Amino acid sequence: MAVRVLGIDPGLTRCGVGVVDVEGNRSARLVDVTVLRSAPDLPLEQRLLLLSQGLEEMLDRHRPQFIAIERVFAQHNVRTVMGTAQISGVALLLAAQRGLPVTLHTPSEVKAAITGYGAADKKQVGTMVARILGLTEIPKPADAADALALAICHAWRTGASGGTLPTVASVKAATVTTGALTPAQRAWRAAERGSAPEVSAVPRSLKR
Repeated sequence: MAVRVLGIDPGLTRCGVGVVDVEGNRSARLVDVTVLRSAPDLPLEQRLLLLSQGLEEMLDRHRPQFIAIERVFAQHNVRTVMGTAQISGVALLLAAQRGLPVTLHTPSEVKAAITGYGAADKKQVGTMVARILGLTEIPKPADAADALALAICHAWRTGASGGTLPTVASVKAATVTTGALTPAQRAWRAAERGSAPEVSAVPRSLKR
């Protein structure tokens, strides 16, 4: 049975929100993705209000079963950390109001789950997200790809969809017949070989 996960890449100026359906065999399908924005010159309370309204709209429209948010981590830019923490708090509150379970994932956890490498760069993450979801192009801006990566990571790492996190070894051990592999396994194998898998057109939601 598929589970629906909404991933949030928190930020005051740009907040990525991605929704995916993930099956027990780890195959994933894009439902929707967007990047919510607020102008830096607006008062903080107005920025949080705008973003919260956008998050509420996505939550109410897609009704996810799980919420995945990037965990705030220490860095030199205190202002950025504060903004990320503030919008994360808003997202946590909205999830609690709807009785939705929330899991925080670190950037390294997401990178490891999606690419198999905890220090992967944004391009590598975006490329794998596109392959896993069968898209013809990487979701842009990077906040969109990161939000989708968070949602996929949650389903894979926690086994929420009934599956388990794929490993390089498990993919190599899979049958040589490509048609017998799941979409996620085909994407994983293609990424290892540096080739592009069969993909479909980018949904309209990516063309916003």
